[in-house]
Amino acid sequence: MSTVTAPTISETPFGALADQHRLHNAVLKEALPRPGTFGFRGDIALAFQDQVADEARPPAYSLEQVLAIGDATSGKIPALAGYLHNFAWLKDAGEVLADFLLPEGTYVFFVNNIDFLKTYSVALPGGATARVLPLDESTVWKEALELAGIEKNEVKKMSGPEKLEYVLDQLSGTKMDFPAISYEDGVAAMEPVRNRNENRPV
Repeated sequence: MSTVTAPTISETPFGALADQHRLHNAVLKEALPRPGTFGFRGDIALAFQDQVADEARPPAYSLEQVLAIGDATSGKIPALAGYLHNFAWLKDAGEVLADFLLPEGTYVFFVNNIDFLKTYSVALPGGATARVLPLDESTVWKEALELAGIEKNEVKKMSGPEKLEYVLDQLSGTKMDFPAISYEDGVAAMEPVRNRNENRPV
């Protein structure tokens, strides 16, 4: 089978991230319907804990609940959405993903500790732009559907890869003219990180 039809993970940007032990908790990691593309749903580690001998420790922190498309031809990630528990980690996300982002790509970050009424556009290394929105107690998947104006029934009967491709395609076509803010100003304006376990049933 040619690489154009169904690439393996090693032929995509996710291969490099996997080699760096950054891909965790994958719920989807397979070729997408569009030839030459590969999908990933899971977490991307942004920083690692110090390791003692061969002890495997979880990442210090990650970009969580990631929805992403990798392109085998360009070696880039044209669309990605994910959750950051702390706005300050946007810098790490930009650095970890720098080689794979495109100036015209769609990169949406739902963040725990920004004002619920605010949205931002933040420049990332290499000319890409992060669209930053608040996330309360929902999930990236639900928020992405809502942002792109997709009804649940539209994707109900699709396979996992079809759903991921469709949602990220719609998200890429969504107008997100959010006010531009520098990363430094965003850090200065961010709120304390909310405890993600409070108000949850015990």
